[in-house]
Amino acid sequence: MAQPTKLKQAIESISGTEELGELALDMRWSWSHASDKLWGRINSELWENTHNPWVVLQTASPTKLKQLLDDKSFRKELERLREKQIEESDPTTGSSLATWFQKTHPASKLSSVAYFSMEFGLSEALPIYSGGLGNVAGDQLKAASDLGVPVVGVGLLYQQGYFRQVIDGDGSQRAVYPYNDPSQLPILPLRDSAGEWLRVRVQLPGHAVWLRTWEARVGRVRLLLLDSNDPANPPAYRGVTSELYGGGTELRLQQEIILGIIGYRMLHQLGVHPEVCHLNEGHAGFAVWERARIFMEETGVPFDLALLATRAGNLFTTHTPVSAGIDQFPAPLMEHYLSEYAEHALHVSIHDLLAMGRVNPDNSGEPFNMAYLGIHGCGAVNAVSQLHGEVSRHMFSALFPRWPVAEVPIGYVTNGVHVPSWDSSEADALWTKACGSDRWRNSLEDIEERFRSASDEDIWKMRCANRDHLVEAVRGRDKAQKTSIGILPRESETGPAIFDPNVLTLGFARRFATYKRPNLLLRDPDRLIRILTNTTHPVQLVVAGKAHPQDREGQAMIQQWVLFARREEVRGHVAFLGDYDMFLAEQLVQGVDVWINTPRRPWEACGTSGMKVLVNGGLNLSSLDGWWAEAYDPSLGWKVGDHQSYGDEFAQDAAEGEQLYATLENEVVPLFYRRDPDGIPVEWVARMRESMARLTGQYSANRSVREYTERLYLPAAESFVKRTQNHGELAVQIRKSQTELRAHWSEIHLHGIELKQQDEQFVIQAQIYLGAIPPEHVRIELFAENGEVAPFIAEMNRASELVGVKGGFIYQAQVPGSRPVGDYTVRIVAALETLAAPLEEPLILWQR
Repeated sequence: MAQPTKLKQAIESISGTEELGELALDMRWSWSHASDKLWGRINSELWENTHNPWVVLQTASPTKLKQLLDDKSFRKELERLREKQIEESDPTTGSSLATWFQKTHPASKLSSVAYFSMEFGLSEALPIYSGGLGNVAGDQLKAASDLGVPVVGVGLLYQQGYFRQVIDGDGSQRAVYPYNDPSQLPILPLRDSAGEWLRVRVQLPGHAVWLRTWEARVGRVRLLLLDSNDPANPPAYRGVTSELYGGGTELRLQQEIILGIIGYRMLHQLGVHPEVCHLNEGHAGFAVWERARIFMEETGVPFDLALLATRAGNLFTTHTPVSAGIDQFPAPLMEHYLSEYAEHALHVSIHDLLAMGRVNPDNSGEPFNMAYLGIHGCGAVNAVSQLHGEVSRHMFSALFPRWPVAEVPIGYVTNGVHVPSWDSSEADALWTKACGSDRWRNSLEDIEERFRSASDEDIWKMRCANRDHLVEAVRGRDKAQKTSIGILPRESETGPAIFDPNVLTLGFARRFATYKRPNLLLRDPDRLIRILTNTTHPVQLVVAGKAHPQDREGQAMIQQWVLFARREEVRGHVAFLGDYDMFLAEQLVQGVDVWINTPRRPWEACGTSGMKVLVNGGLNLSSLDGWWAEAYDPSLGWKVGDHQSYGDEFAQDAAEGEQLYATLENEVVPLFYRRDPDGIPVEWVARMRESMARLTGQYSANRSVREYTERLYLPAAESFVKRTQNHGELAVQIRKSQTELRAHWSEIHLHGIELKQQDEQFVIQAQIYLGAIPPEHVRIELFAENGEVAPFIAEMNRASELVGVKGGFIYQAQVPGSRPVGDYTVRIVAALETLAAPLEEPLILWQR
């Protein structure tokens, strides 16, 4: 053990290594590539293989580091990078470096947002992600750093993470689980004020379990991670954080208890007191309980009041378009793990606690639904695209049985991608020339018009350079993949290398699942072969993706693609690249000309892969689902299907498969090869320019994080502060009013609806008897819904009191006469101060 210690001491004694360490541990390098050459000079091969500066730095010998640090050019570049890092990380720097958040909301009550997620996709150097959910989480942390939004991430550090994919000789997928050595990851242990490693205790059945804590720095943002692999834990519990989405139901419950309950407890022990808790999917739902418990300890109020006070600062984002995708736990398992927590920590019965995860609170046989907990424990709920919002309102309508589906309280914020993480160096140069170097750190107000100044020649040169880089990457990966399984690549013996940098390049890379229809392109293999091997207008296709180890259908589709790519007829035109990760995704989205995506509508909540090609000039050919349903325009790309949903999946696949082939044959391929005298496909480039200008900013994480901040975080923070100040004084008042309202709700009744017509309007009057309910605690509305016409809602004003009737009033409203009078219905809803209806108070009474 002495030798490594001496080596560490030798390295630390070299002047400049501390600065290198600061750079290596700031994951800003995952999107700002200014330091790439620096790490390459230390160890070019290791840097190329890992893209992990922390590994590169730790592997270097003291002699090598001293030699480089004595080099004036290396030292000068290190000092420049370190100065830039300090400038961008220090919130006290001058106004010229003030962030968007500092400049736009200088007096905000928002000091911290705790962002909980089961996975974070920041870089392949920190493999704690599986796919879309993690990419969204990682991109939002990066954008929050760019914009200066005060976010802290909370997640789990997996010993193995998600599986890595190997393609065997028969074309089948094999899952492998390499160990994530924390000492080789760009993270450090979290230390408390005394310098001790912060470990958080949780009581699980039969044992107390310790969670180690770690920190990853993401520019201005911190990501805090919990890890169960503590030597003090029993062996069975050390592996709780072993795999992402592995194991069974019990392991998943253990992980979600750690993420939500212990994640929030960790923040509290660190002195982090967020106004807003953002739950990225239902996995972290238990955080709402722990937040309420801590407020109970601090104020002495009971659980129901603590939840009422704190839920105003909780936000739940659902990413799931189907009920089967939501985590649900059997009641006996929940009782086994959480009865003690309910009774001794929250001082409520386990029955009452589990009611928060059920449609019917009295049905003890109903499984506990984590999305229902998120809805019942938060002050706002959002989906991740416009279409997903519609789907979610239908999916969760059972929680609001007397409300129209259109008013189920689920809005939407369409996801976006962190553009600097996905652009090529050539694309970055093009955008910098047109829009400036700070374009993704501000409000993007004029980015669309500014980018339109880019010339056809510059845009096309960028596209060709990107494609050339991808072709080189495909050749290298394909050769290594075939060699590793004993299939000698013929191109190494005779004939040309696979892929051609001048050929139209299509890409498809997603998780292989049946609803994503990754094999829609293979519906007619012979027709696809003809498209690919056309002698005058050839096409090449690169495919990648994983299937969950338990998804046999997904794995079968992967094997089908692998075997197709090995067919002699398409040799050189198709490649299936294994082990799809963030680095491969980066190469693909930068290099392809057209990104194909074929999910079965409406099963794609959002889908962000197609957004990543936008900055690089790639065009989309996609189903009208998720984000593309709202982004599609014929001048920007191509569509598969339409806005309808099919009852017959076979018929849908037949129709949309035919449309996919026809669009490629008749529109995509001819347009790409239609060139001017200079060899530029002018019409293609015009479509690229419009797509880049109109969509890149709109579907960026810059936009989505600003939208979250202004529409959700800031109002939530203000409401949270109001409800929790003075030991929850306002929450106590709200609960008192709510209790009285519910007690007297049955006293309300409507009489004497009268209608008068004045010019082109109706004047509608209603006699309303409120009994003991104060008029200010209700809102009387006229509601009209008629087929596909959007619901009309107008508040009725209190015109006068009914003579001699206590609690009786006449309410009146004027409404347009353009709809039949029979469309209008009077209804009464609760209207208590700051209480969201129907999310927090679903009382509603309709005219009979």
